[in-house]
Amino acid sequence: MTNCTPKKSRFSAMANYRFAVLAINTGSTSTKISVYHDDEAFVECTISHQADEIARFATIDEQILWRKGLILKSLDEHNIDLSSLSIIIGRGGLLRPVESGIYEVSESMCEELRHCTPQHASNFSAIIALDIAQSIGTKAYIADPIVVDERDELAKLTGIKEIRRRSIFHALNQKATARLYAADIDCKYEKLNLIVAHMGGGISVAAHRKGRVVDCNNALDGEGPIAPERAGSLPAGELVDLCYSGKYTHKEMRKLLSGGGGLVSLTGNNSVKQLVDEAIAGNAESKQAIDLMVYGIIKNIGQMATVLRGDIDAIILTGGIAYSKYVTDAISQSCRFLAPIVIYAGENELQSLAMNALRLLRGEAEAKIY
Repeated sequence: MTNCTPKKSRFSAMANYRFAVLAINTGSTSTKISVYHDDEAFVECTISHQADEIARFATIDEQILWRKGLILKSLDEHNIDLSSLSIIIGRGGLLRPVESGIYEVSESMCEELRHCTPQHASNFSAIIALDIAQSIGTKAYIADPIVVDERDELAKLTGIKEIRRRSIFHALNQKATARLYAADIDCKYEKLNLIVAHMGGGISVAAHRKGRVVDCNNALDGEGPIAPERAGSLPAGELVDLCYSGKYTHKEMRKLLSGGGGLVSLTGNNSVKQLVDEAIAGNAESKQAIDLMVYGIIKNIGQMATVLRGDIDAIILTGGIAYSKYVTDAISQSCRFLAPIVIYAGENELQSLAMNALRLLRGEAEAKIY
């Protein structure tokens, strides 16, 4: 199913722009695209995918080709001339740890994305972006992939020598939202200390110190607060016992941590809006699950406050769950003594990608080599 929204009159939009940007965000259940004419979204499309549609593909390349076809069809339906595009930018996937920034997509990057383990739907974005870019003689980029790692060394270590903490979080939206807040208060991101909580299917809470994310939880593997589909940090001993109980396979345990944990495990439902409505109506199970998620977010914000030594300019709440007043009010009540609470609801990933592309086109940033 495709849901496409023209954002303004096609005539007026096409007559008055300098740069045209195609942004691509591939997810597990959807492929989202937008075409920006300078700072304005001209068209935004969400192409939803059913589980049985995805399951029929025997290889990653087959699925990538299918998704690319859907993107090209949507662009054609909105009379987007590919040759008019200045640049193409995609969501970054599970690459090696990198610094924050904008990276040119190369064939070697795409090969790494095709063969990395575990596979993640975000890996497809760069591959599709490069394929389309090459067909029209332009370049493709990614920005702030989920593996951005700017942490202090101590934040990477654990009490077991063989285990290091991985940096996998919502770097794209976290960085873009932090920069947006900085612009809104007429300050540079690099001069601020911020705590940003991205709240979606996974939840990441990060400490931003003067433009660098110096600590964060691994939102992919379920570390940190419980989330709609993440188990959150667990008691180590009990987790080890469950792994060896014979009840679950290795694959099933991984699914419990990410995909089948959190609100899904506790209630069978990953919809925060529905669970909040049920909680307000008096459903005790739904209220306990939502309150547990909020409690975890509050605790993680407190942890990041100590990382920043209490020198915090703002606490930013973002992601789809930030639309919930029940959630944001509860977080504010517990955390507003630390710093002002600012809300930028929504994932804003397509806008974040487009803004990074425009920074590159306008000479405000330089592309890095992966």
